[in-house]
Amino acid sequence: MTVLKDIQHHLPSYQTIHGLPEGQDARFLAERAREAARQKQVIIHVAMDELRISALAGCLGFFAPDVEIILFPAWDCLPYDRVSPHTDMMSGRIAALSRLLEWKSDALYKPRIILTSVGAMTQRVMPPETLVASQLVALKGGTLSLADLGRFLANNGYVRTDTVREAGEFAIRGDIVDIFPPSYDAPVRIDLFGDDIESIRSFDPSSQMTTGILDRFELRPVMEFFLDEESIARFRSGYRDIFGVSSANNPLYIAVSEGRRHAGMEHWLPLFHTRLTTIFEYINHPLMSFDGQAEQSRTERLSQILDFYKARLTLDDSIRARKQKKQTTDVSLTGVAYHPLPPEKLYIFDEEFYALIEKSEPIVLQSFSSPDESYKNIARRARDFSDIRANPQINVFSELSKYIKSLQSEDKKVLIACYSQGSRERFKVMMEEGGAGIPYPIDTWHQMTKLQTSQVGSVILHLEHGFIADDLAVITEQDILGDRLARKSGKRKRADNFLKEVGALAVGDLVVHVDHGVGRFEGLETLKAGGLLHDCLKITYAGGDRLFVPVENIDLLTRFGNSDGQTELDKLGGAGWQARKSRVKKDLMKMAEGLLAIAAERLLSEADIIEIDAGHYGEFVSKFPYQETEDQLRAIEDTLSDMKSGKPMDRLICGDVGFGKTEIALRAAYVAAKTGAQVVVVAPTTLLARQHFVNFGRRFAEMGMRVEQLSRLVTSKEAKIVKDGLADGSVRIVIGTHALLAKDIKFSGLGLVVVDEEQRFGVKQ
Repeated sequence: MTVLKDIQHHLPSYQTIHGLPEGQDARFLAERAREAARQKQVIIHVAMDELRISALAGCLGFFAPDVEIILFPAWDCLPYDRVSPHTDMMSGRIAALSRLLEWKSDALYKPRIILTSVGAMTQRVMPPETLVASQLVALKGGTLSLADLGRFLANNGYVRTDTVREAGEFAIRGDIVDIFPPSYDAPVRIDLFGDDIESIRSFDPSSQMTTGILDRFELRPVMEFFLDEESIARFRSGYRDIFGVSSANNPLYIAVSEGRRHAGMEHWLPLFHTRLTTIFEYINHPLMSFDGQAEQSRTERLSQILDFYKARLTLDDSIRARKQKKQTTDVSLTGVAYHPLPPEKLYIFDEEFYALIEKSEPIVLQSFSSPDESYKNIARRARDFSDIRANPQINVFSELSKYIKSLQSEDKKVLIACYSQGSRERFKVMMEEGGAGIPYPIDTWHQMTKLQTSQVGSVILHLEHGFIADDLAVITEQDILGDRLARKSGKRKRADNFLKEVGALAVGDLVVHVDHGVGRFEGLETLKAGGLLHDCLKITYAGGDRLFVPVENIDLLTRFGNSDGQTELDKLGGAGWQARKSRVKKDLMKMAEGLLAIAAERLLSEADIIEIDAGHYGEFVSKFPYQETEDQLRAIEDTLSDMKSGKPMDRLICGDVGFGKTEIALRAAYVAAKTGAQVVVVAPTTLLARQHFVNFGRRFAEMGMRVEQLSRLVTSKEAKIVKDGLADGSVRIVIGTHALLAKDIKFSGLGLVVVDEEQRFGVKQ
């Protein structure tokens, strides 16, 4: 078992550069890349996550257009998951590795930066020789065997389809082959005459019309493993050697043996290759830099990997033990056993990681200023005008004008960063009306260098906060106005199941028309109406009736949820569909009445007032290692306000992965538990319950509050101890699955329920 080592003795070897706010850090990296190029080296920068990669790439694209950038992302799924990374993510990683191989062979070194994340750096990759052998290049006028091409595409993860529309798809129609390589902006069409390549053209996937002529094309794998005979044999042998299990009831083993893809099979990547390596094997003598919190994030990432691995082992052992007892009615036996590979085979841990970066002169980029007064910080964060905005007697743009003039008096060029073209135009008007002058629109850094110091530029650049350097001052619209001018449209989005294009339908699919009910899609037909031709979707109904829906009205259709195709069709013009709609509306009204009654009852009810102990609460908050976002702080404030309102709380917290929902739940749980109330955290799966238990246990370790878990991973004896603790109040926080809602569980003073539904936190008091 891998054990995470104490990393503190490694940290002093990192040189820390202070005074690099977002934006200035990109300029610093660009200059370092230029210096490295003269020494025939490249830069690897390890960001906190993919969001930071995107932000850095945007800033580098503006401030340093001469620097070539490669983005190397991490898989967008959890360790030891049952789902696969997205195809675009995997193909992006392969494209990055391929470009790195080209860099190694380049005679001329240019300024180059590899932007990657903590998750990507901890993960192993296929060796260079395997990637080189899996690439295919074809030239116009050259030769290409159609049979070899089809075999290459199938073995390397491409999906055969009738019409190529998405990256990773291909279609073969006689001597014409359509392919959409993931690294290309548009698919290509190869016209063969026997084995001779007559032409290579790019085309529009929507109209299927030619858009350009190409002299060559290059194909790379879509996946990070292959399903050829050698890889399949290697997987089968390795799987049996490690796990020694029968293949009779193992869908993964069966799928790979048959050369089929299986969800989540990437998590057994080492079994498909003779060896795995690291990204360092693709680069000659890199120089490394890290985000300020990257090292702590890496440690947390490795800890999470081990937690998921242990949870998989525990669940596997539990299933095996229960099967030996022949408890065939146990619902825990209905799932498929998950045999995880040891973490060292997939991920890079401390000892190996530090050996890899030992000669790379690693530095850490810190956004905040150094506490050492003798240290000369490179830049500082720009002024925040929140104090001016709070005073209605002061014009914020008048103060902005004064601020700009003070910066210009220091011989600094001033740049206003906006989020979109629309916000830049509106900002121009507001600055002019507010007396702050008219900014000059800037699209490139070269244009900015041509401006006089007395002139102000404006650029579309996604920066939340500006910075002040020796030669440049960047002020963002958020610094000035506190919010973005460019807001999302208030128009309500349609549901995800509404159809967006005809290509999403196949002949025979069942669809639902908003006015006519369930019908069957029979294809496209062109009809003449009013002297004009219209492309229409042909829908058939019971009795052979037909309905033609113009393609521009496709939003009237939704795909029918039942995929077996055996559902009875509605009669066109009949009363059945309208009757069903009427019944559903009545049911919805009844449901709404019930919800209103519950809401009214909650509004009239009273709950315990949960006050915050500011001192101890501040100590708990200080253990959170990251900077809270504005949305996160707002959600925390709203939640804690509900808890001390004296009314029952029913709050929903929604956000993407990385929003910080767990931290909101942790703070709410602390406040409730500190007052003596009990807290329940309900997770949808045993694995997530285990993850939350580890996170809560770590944060509450020194708080004197007993945290327990209750799930299938807990033995009957341990479960009884937890239940007794809940009944007598000694267990303050309990985390588990829906088993926590069982009738035999008694609480002494339940005050807060946190529900994690598909990783979306909701909190109830």
